[in-house]
Amino acid sequence: MIATFLWMVGAILSFSLMAIAGRELSHQINTFELLFFRGLFGLIVITTIISLCDNFRHFQTQQIKGHFLRNLFHFLGQYTWFIGLGLLPLAQVFAIEFTVPFWTAIIAAIFLNECLTIRKVCAILIAFSGVLLIVQPPLDRFEGASLIVLGAAIFYACAHSGTKYLARHNHPLTILFYMCLIQTPIAGVLMLPNWTMPNAFEWSWISVVAMTALSAHFCMTKAMLTSAVTTVVTLDFLRLPLIALVGFFAYNEPFGMLSIIGSLVILIAMLINFQKATKK
Repeated sequence: MIATFLWMVGAILSFSLMAIAGRELSHQINTFELLFFRGLFGLIVITTIISLCDNFRHFQTQQIKGHFLRNLFHFLGQYTWFIGLGLLPLAQVFAIEFTVPFWTAIIAAIFLNECLTIRKVCAILIAFSGVLLIVQPPLDRFEGASLIVLGAAIFYACAHSGTKYLARHNHPLTILFYMCLIQTPIAGVLMLPNWTMPNAFEWSWISVVAMTALSAHFCMTKAMLTSAVTTVVTLDFLRLPLIALVGFFAYNEPFGMLSIIGSLVILIAMLINFQKATKK
């Protein structure tokens, strides 16, 4: 349990630092430029790891179309997530992001023929009610931005379903390699019309995004290997109060009672969903 907690501390700090860096860069450089450097750093690191391990077969795949489709959705998810960081309070972005498992369940049921049980449907409906409490569609001045982040959650869910499909025949390193290989040139082409050379301040935050993108997923994977999914998901939810405090003290961002209640509702839905998964 101690090992799981320590790995989750690493993951939570990594995700939070990535969000802060994204916020700091949101009005400084083009988002495509940020994604390009993030992907390039990842490509260099993953290629080096595969080469040092002498596992060159991880560069090969028979599902190149699947990789391309999966990474198209993942790229859109990253883009809209970073856009949302510049428009919404950090805690609200994280809260909406926590709906990803439920969108994934719906998409997997449609395209991967996974069973969508009554329990899962109830969890999805409960989570959606939590999102409504946080977003408050009729009154919230960030309504359009909330939809952008909700779109990011759906894009990420599509990418997760794609990962689940590709993992049947591809090593995790192969999936990561093709993620960086496909997304980096896409971001490179899209950033050209608005390219600006980053200054020292921007390079420092770009390096934070690049490093935390890898460390977050590495720590999360290690945590999954040391404990049950339910435990990991519950600990991961600690990201929300942490980023809410950062948003309050660093950016003077409000996080009202309805947002707190909505976040707790999403947490309850997540526990209902994963409790069923662990019983199978």
